[in-house]
Amino acid sequence: MSKLNLQTFFRPEILALSAYHVADAQGFIKLDAMENPYSWSNEFKQKWLVRLKDCPLNRYPDPEARELVTMLKALNQLPDNIDLLLGNGSDEIIQLLLMALPPNSAILSTTPSFVMYKQISDYLGLNYHGVSLQSDFNLDLPSMLAAIEQHNPMIIFLAYPNNPTGNLFDVNAVNQIIEAANGLVIIDEAYEPFADSSFMNRVGNNVLVMRTVSKLGLAGLRLGYIAGKHEIIEQLHKIRLPYNINVLTQSSVKFAFENKDIFDSQTAAIRHERALMFAALNSINGIVAYESAANFILFKTPENQATRIFESIKAQGVLIKNVHPQGALLKDCLRVTVGTPNENHAFLQALKYACE
Repeated sequence: MSKLNLQTFFRPEILALSAYHVADAQGFIKLDAMENPYSWSNEFKQKWLVRLKDCPLNRYPDPEARELVTMLKALNQLPDNIDLLLGNGSDEIIQLLLMALPPNSAILSTTPSFVMYKQISDYLGLNYHGVSLQSDFNLDLPSMLAAIEQHNPMIIFLAYPNNPTGNLFDVNAVNQIIEAANGLVIIDEAYEPFADSSFMNRVGNNVLVMRTVSKLGLAGLRLGYIAGKHEIIEQLHKIRLPYNINVLTQSSVKFAFENKDIFDSQTAAIRHERALMFAALNSINGIVAYESAANFILFKTPENQATRIFESIKAQGVLIKNVHPQGALLKDCLRVTVGTPNENHAFLQALKYACE
């Protein structure tokens, strides 16, 4: 029997991919993944554990997480004709959306943007097209409209605020893209808790809004959700794997949103620290920080110094994200998550040392 030939066993688009890399953060101040840095008080954890005690681990979870869906719909003030689909993080929802499309469908987004739009499109063999943002990270509306006309994308992904740039796109420009699109427009609002703008009230027709609880402070639970018209969500449910949201996640997220004031307070603290960090970054010689509506800040280093500065900061025990290798508009750029006051201070001290 001949040995397995991986070159013929796997599809070419899989062989051409690189796996999504997550840096080992053990032993570091972790400011690389846009997580909420605040943990729960012991008292709050005890209340949570009491709730979990009654979870029926011997039974499959509600496959549609109906109680959680009802809660999320109420929190987002969604009308009856708008449904929600839950996913194992936003990544699974992106995958479901793309899996549902005909072969060779065109997908459109901006460059740079969330890497999973392209990653998942590529491994499904779809035709992904990225339209470069302008130098100030705003939408290049004429180029976006031209790409829509040329490629007629089935799905357009717009991260709002955008990752990794942190900015909110012009609302009028987004609305023009929605009007021009023949397919679905997915507004990815992963960082909505830190912004003052949302398209949730535009959900309907060809517009869907996707969110996650990860940035709010529940990254370990892996829950994302997308809002859309009933007839669209109904089709996505057909390819969602059954029981994709486990019973512990369903119970924990319900518990968390019953105590939403705690997370609102943490979000306010992060936004306050974001403003302080932005000012501090721009006070360091050679550093240019970009305004952010998210829980991270993108900043530019002196030419050809990004990787050296990144490694110096890492050597001092602080892990941030080096986006310089992505090139183009991200050349010479690094991205830092807004942490606790002590974490932010440690990062800024490490950055100042690296820039001396």
